[in-house]
Amino acid sequence: MLITNARLVNEGLMVEADLRVRGARIEKIAATIAALPGEEVVDAAGRYLLPGLIDGHVHFREPGLMHKADFVTESAAAVAGGVTSVLDMPNVKPPTVTRERLAQKYALAEGRFRCNYAFYFGATNDNLAEIEALQPGETCGVKIFMGCSTGNLHVDDLAVLDKIFARCPVLIATHCEDTPMIEANAAAARAKYGENVPFAEHPHIRSTEACYVSTRLAVRLAKQHGARLHLPHLSTARELEFFTPGPVAGKRITAEACVHHLFLDESSYPRLGALMKCNPAIKTAGDRTGLIHAVREGRVDTIATDHAPHTREEKAQGYFKAPSGLPLVQHALPILFELANRGEIGVTTIVERACHAPALCFGIAERGFLREGYFADLTLVDPQATTTVTTDNILYKCGWSPFEGETFPVCVDATWVNGALAWRSGVVQGQAAGQRLGFVAAAHAGNR
Repeated sequence: MLITNARLVNEGLMVEADLRVRGARIEKIAATIAALPGEEVVDAAGRYLLPGLIDGHVHFREPGLMHKADFVTESAAAVAGGVTSVLDMPNVKPPTVTRERLAQKYALAEGRFRCNYAFYFGATNDNLAEIEALQPGETCGVKIFMGCSTGNLHVDDLAVLDKIFARCPVLIATHCEDTPMIEANAAAARAKYGENVPFAEHPHIRSTEACYVSTRLAVRLAKQHGARLHLPHLSTARELEFFTPGPVAGKRITAEACVHHLFLDESSYPRLGALMKCNPAIKTAGDRTGLIHAVREGRVDTIATDHAPHTREEKAQGYFKAPSGLPLVQHALPILFELANRGEIGVTTIVERACHAPALCFGIAERGFLREGYFADLTLVDPQATTTVTTDNILYKCGWSPFEGETFPVCVDATWVNGALAWRSGVVQGQAAGQRLGFVAAAHAGNR
């Protein structure tokens, strides 16, 4: 296949070029490439051609929670949104907290993903031996829930935390919120409002201080033990003091911001309520602005979604019963282009944080860049078209989005995964072509 007349967005540049795919790989990139006899030619007609997005933080809910989502439905939504690789979290049923369960989860995934995939391993208070036995490439990282969220994992033993940071052989990713603070704040809100706590109280219950104290602990442990630490879903400007700006290469401590924390702030709680309830909470306009600035300067290294679907019925409950999380993987790229349209971030920065940096941060082999010899994970974005989110075009199994009715300034025209067409003109294409991701061991090694 030959893609002609494209505006390649790659490694800080935007250039007019052609790109040839042979099999699963990019064979050639040049200003002009002559078509071969019988070759399929796709005229990009000036559209943006990006590396496929790598979403380092999703919850596809399999096994055990498939009434909310599953590998088939959510990977279809991913490719519709230009996402070609995902890293899936371990808080499923049963949780992915043994190497045997990790292997079983990979077996479940084979042949069912439309995008590429890898899985996190979950930490508990009593599975240190399993963590120590992990091999680089067996998992994208170990997830530690340092604060209770909506999952069924939580490490609250400080002695165990210390040992995990000292001995974990792969990247550590931490959900940082201080549970005692959250519980005290929740008790105060219940005393004031009873069971009918307004959703606008969520960022006060899961407060800035609760995030800051937990993040400070994780960073201290990582520095003490020389661990490779990645901090997902930063939600406050205050936490940014723990991270340094600049390129991701060589960093031992990195940070992620999620699309909803970059796009929404607390002013939307009266309108969206439970639909925007997530952990950590979406907070102030000042926090959103701080995160945007940190994305621009490279203090925040990666952008992800924390795609976390729940059913409408689950979300329709009151504050204490409505679960936290929202579906995002289909609409993240159009939202990011809305931010670019406003002048808040650049298009090359979107590609840097959502494509290049995740590949480098997690040591994902031969993906995340438009380079000859790399896998042909490609996203064609039309800046002359728009995306309006409606119930008719949502592919999430849960069937809803907090952005229903909104129109974003670009459209994902086509997505290729390993050289195979996965999405084109609003329709999922072909068979599931996703592959298990390979890793460059040294890039995300912990303390082996």
